[in-house]
Amino acid sequence: MGEQPIFSTRAHVFQIDPNTKKNWVPTSKHAVTVSYFYDSTRNVYRIISLDGSKAIINSTITPNMTFTKTSQKFGQWADSRANTVYGLGFSSEHHLSKFAEKFQEFKEAARLAKEKSQEKMELTSTPSQESAGGDLQSPLTPESINGTDDERTPDVTQNSEPRPEPTQNALPFSHSSAISKHWEAELATLKGNNAKLTAALLESTANVKQWKQQLAAYQEEAERLHKRVTELECVSSQANAVHTHKSELNQTIQELEETLKVKEEEIERLKQEIDNARELQEQRDSLTQKLQEVEIRNKDLEGQLSDLEQRLEKSQNEQEAFRNNLKTLLEILDGKIFELTELRDNLAKLLERS
Repeated sequence: MGEQPIFSTRAHVFQIDPNTKKNWVPTSKHAVTVSYFYDSTRNVYRIISLDGSKAIINSTITPNMTFTKTSQKFGQWADSRANTVYGLGFSSEHHLSKFAEKFQEFKEAARLAKEKSQEKMELTSTPSQESAGGDLQSPLTPESINGTDDERTPDVTQNSEPRPEPTQNALPFSHSSAISKHWEAELATLKGNNAKLTAALLESTANVKQWKQQLAAYQEEAERLHKRVTELECVSSQANAVHTHKSELNQTIQELEETLKVKEEEIERLKQEIDNARELQEQRDSLTQKLQEVEIRNKDLEGQLSDLEQRLEKSQNEQEAFRNNLKTLLEILDGKIFELTELRDNLAKLLERS
């Protein structure tokens, strides 16, 4: 089915500043999902991360890449094809170690895949070179297609720390969106497979009907031949001819039985394909139901988020009104204090005069 995720984690994503080649520039406002993908058609491994609908990491793993831990929670690797250096800030040292282990594992797998590809290319190119002489171009290699893998790791500050995780309200929403996209892709693939299997099923059904008709004709022919054998056996004057003819008929019957056996095996295979098509239909229905549940969950989360925003706005308005009232009260209180001070001064003056 093409490219599939094989490992995922969450981290803050950074890229090296293209101007200074020293400072880190954050590419995500909060921690996002970072996944390893395997493309079975091209036999390559990639690191992909999305911030909403924007791809902030799209890096193909090559044998020359190196993942470096620069602190307890931060690691980096250089991608010469993208002409940049990616940095990941994790929430714990365990997540960093796990990501580094997977990087090394898939890097080794990429190296083995590259060696196998080169061996196949060498075996393929050898006969053509012998027949055409030395004027043919050399076979394509992964380096000529994708460029070199020389790594340029810039000076990176050791104390780069990841930013804090996003709020709990934002995590389910983004996670549900990713799940929804995944199930939509699965559903589209299953729809395509279902259409192909439906066409094959219709063709197989037509073939089954034709084979059943042939089978009935073969059975009628066998019965007719058996009756003919019986009639020939009753004729004693033609014993030798009957014996020869019987042998021929038995051979014909044997051939018909073998043909019938082959047709029965073919019918069993078609029945198995029909069962497989039904299983795929059930899987498609299950995925459709899961997708609907995810969509309902997304709508609930959107409603909760809207409600929280309204509550926050109302709370802010109430706080602003309270501050205004308090300010007015303080102004009134200042005026009263000033009046009391004047009254006290006047009373003191009256006492002095008296």
